[in-house]
Amino acid sequence: MSQQEVPIQYVLITPARNEEKNIKNTIRSMVAQTRLPLKWVIVNDGSTDATGELVKQYLEEYRWIELVEMPARRDRSFAAKVNSFNAGYERVKHLNYGVIGNLDADLSFAADYLEFLMSKFSEDPALGVAGTIFKEDGGYSSDTDSFEGHTHVPGGCQLFRRECFQDVGGYVPIKAGGIDWIAVTTARMRGWKTRSFREKVFFHHTTLGTAERSPLASSFHYGEKDYYLGGHPLWELLRTCYKMTKRPYVVGGAALGMGYLWAFLKRTPRAVSGELMRFHRCEQMQKLKAIVKSLFRLRRVDSFRVMQN
Repeated sequence: MSQQEVPIQYVLITPARNEEKNIKNTIRSMVAQTRLPLKWVIVNDGSTDATGELVKQYLEEYRWIELVEMPARRDRSFAAKVNSFNAGYERVKHLNYGVIGNLDADLSFAADYLEFLMSKFSEDPALGVAGTIFKEDGGYSSDTDSFEGHTHVPGGCQLFRRECFQDVGGYVPIKAGGIDWIAVTTARMRGWKTRSFREKVFFHHTTLGTAERSPLASSFHYGEKDYYLGGHPLWELLRTCYKMTKRPYVVGGAALGMGYLWAFLKRTPRAVSGELMRFHRCEQMQKLKAIVKSLFRLRRVDSFRVMQN
């Protein structure tokens, strides 16, 4: 077998906090995979429920699964999630792998899901980050209900080529969130190809942003996050209007816009560099031009493929 034919090995890290309701779905999906990881490290991030005990039930039979216990703590933040991810990273960084990924603890997916994604890395040496669309209860689908598009990779399952992960400096521990978005956008800014694929899908069992918030509070928080991640005001205005066409309709869209406006009035410090903010806004304006062009031509706007590159 030639060097080119040797399969790329991959490792996964799952920070998990109080996921006893969902983590069995993720574990069952993983042990059924047609292509297993070299190592899967589940980091029990100070859970106060039975998350750790549930994972322990699988360790003896599946030796490629490892459990890391973090100290108990009261807060739940994205910075803490990064710290847990890094604790898992310490257990795999010495291994001979080509792809490393974050896998959330509240997902489920088909048995060939990771084999499919790994085939994409084998096919395209320029591919730095890969993932798929996702769906949630209530009918939400990221390929039709979001304008992030096919160049964004959702953080629920986000796989990095090893060199790309090192190039972007891994995940940045920002307490308020955006860690997965910053990583994948930085990768794109540095010349890596980043792709989500429609051919496969993972199901997210917890509605985004609602782990410890109501849906309206979540929308408000996303507006704040759009500001501190450097989103363009014009794009945010149109995003707010679009959000008003989705449940909970006007109220949800208004909460999003108010979050952005509140962060602006408070002059919330940006979580990104000036370079990354300019790159992000340039992409947003490219999307906006493509959308307007399609509308003028009376063509259906494919939010997933709004940018063709």
